[in-house]
Amino acid sequence: MIDPSLQILFWLLAALLIVVGFAGLILPALPGIPLVFAGLVLLAWAENFVYVGWGTLTLLGVLALLSFGVDFLATALGAKKFGASSRAIWGAAIGALVGLFFGLPGLLLGPFLGAVIGEFSGKATLKAATHAGVGATLGLLFGTLLKIALAFAMLGVFVLARLL
Repeated sequence: MIDPSLQILFWLLAALLIVVGFAGLILPALPGIPLVFAGLVLLAWAENFVYVGWGTLTLLGVLALLSFGVDFLATALGAKKFGASSRAIWGAAIGALVGLFFGLPGLLLGPFLGAVIGEFSGKATLKAATHAGVGATLGLLFGTLLKIALAFAMLGVFVLARLL
């Protein structure tokens, strides 16, 4: 059994992790989903896993792992949907990865520039390259929306497990 004063500290720390995690879904410097997951695990631990057990935490872990591929996959699929070549899709994925190091502008411009450069490397026109870049950027925004949905799903699963 956890000491009640320590339990309150765990609850506060878990709430802070979850709030910062939700901010991290939009802010590039913070690992959003992992922080939300850590906060939910800490909440379960604070209650000695009485209400939320390992089965629920395993499901939450799977949802958290699923979120890791969402950004890159959504960016690449967005570029492909707009008729981008495989070079542009690879460029968008590399641009998203490089963009991580340049904050929010890098996250928005990285996939766009990567897709444009990739498309140009295949001797595409400016119009085709720009089209691929727009698709990559829209894919990134869609990926962010999917991560937000996953975070809310994780929170919902936890609350349901806690209340039922």
